[in-house]
Amino acid sequence: MGPESATILVLGFLFFFIAIGIPLAIATLSTAIILGMSMFGFNSVLLIANRLYDASTNYVLIAVPLFILMGVLMERGGIAARLFTVLHIWSARLPGGMGVGCVFAGAIMAAMVGIVGAEIITLGLVAMPAMLARGYDKRLTLGVICASGSLGAMIPPSLVLVFFGLIAGESIAQLFAAAFVPGVLMALSYAGYIVIRASLQPSLAPPPTREEIEMPLGEKLALGTGLILPALIILGVLGSIYFGIAAPTEAAAIGVAGALLAVTISGNFRLSDLHHTILQTGRAIGPVLWVFLGANALISIYSLSGGVNYLAGLIGSVDLPPMGIILVILFLLFLLGMVMDWIGIAILTMPVFLPVVEGLGFDPIWFGVIFCISMQIAYLTPPIGASAFYLKSVAPPDVTLSEIFASIWPFVGLQLVVLALVVAFPGLALWLPAMLN
Repeated sequence: MGPESATILVLGFLFFFIAIGIPLAIATLSTAIILGMSMFGFNSVLLIANRLYDASTNYVLIAVPLFILMGVLMERGGIAARLFTVLHIWSARLPGGMGVGCVFAGAIMAAMVGIVGAEIITLGLVAMPAMLARGYDKRLTLGVICASGSLGAMIPPSLVLVFFGLIAGESIAQLFAAAFVPGVLMALSYAGYIVIRASLQPSLAPPPTREEIEMPLGEKLALGTGLILPALIILGVLGSIYFGIAAPTEAAAIGVAGALLAVTISGNFRLSDLHHTILQTGRAIGPVLWVFLGANALISIYSLSGGVNYLAGLIGSVDLPPMGIILVILFLLFLLGMVMDWIGIAILTMPVFLPVVEGLGFDPIWFGVIFCISMQIAYLTPPIGASAFYLKSVAPPDVTLSEIFASIWPFVGLQLVVLALVVAFPGLALWLPAMLN
């Protein structure tokens, strides 16, 4: 069987399994076994087992559950609710101030949690009732929460960046630094959109109460004191990675210890909560790791068949300028994001796309950032649109999925604008890593 036939077999079985509702982890592993048996017989089982062992014993992989545990500790310690209260008070004078506060809370939570699902559910429980009770437009509220929660895919310590670094063999510290400016730019674009919409249509975002506007500075500062320790933990974890003081795995372990200390001091976390926290972490990381292992098995067998080199050569031979090929790759990522989870997309496509990108002379760190933005867009766009389903799980019964999907399109447009800026001006992603070096 040649690489052309192997490619047809992989695509056929993979999309068949996905179409009938088989989980991606099982779909990729089953496709790997079918391809392996077709090409190498029973020896392929040993090849797959060795690949799974190698993938699961990667030292950097330890950072993933540790970052998730750090975020879950912060969330269960009541940090998110306090964060939203503080930030919407501080932004009360702005048009749409509560929405702006939600965006900034989402950005800071992204640096604490790094998990989109946890962010959206938390913001849905904390911010959505407050915004709807204040009289905010339902569609604007839903869009703001989905978009703010999706920042967890972009702002370090994003799991998307961690896995991209793991798959591509690139420095996770460099990826974190490269994603920082685009992530902040994304959050600012959301906030700017809310301010402009609220200024043009004041009925969408009623003004704050008189007490919120006239709250003395001393009271505002007092509200924020409870967030000092979590902020120091975030700065310590990310700073130690940026400046090379600690590896991502070590920084994640320090973050867990600091988060445990912070929530214990806050008084909102008891020893009995630790059991539920560990279970929640396991539920969050389990599906991701299974997809990681299944996709690793598939890409290893497909690579042995010559399929990876075949596809890379096929894409590289397209009669387009280098930037045109990048746009084709982004379009393919956009299409895949409609039907697959980001971790499966990363493992299945990066061995194909990265050699092409590097062969064209582009920086793989820059490509990691635009891949990350593409996956952030995938979190919002139907039919998968995981963000919409996360929000629906905690939304009032009268909120429909169609309303949630309709609410996100302005923010998808902003994501596309930021993506275009990073593609056109790579320095937006590469400036900070170069400065830190």
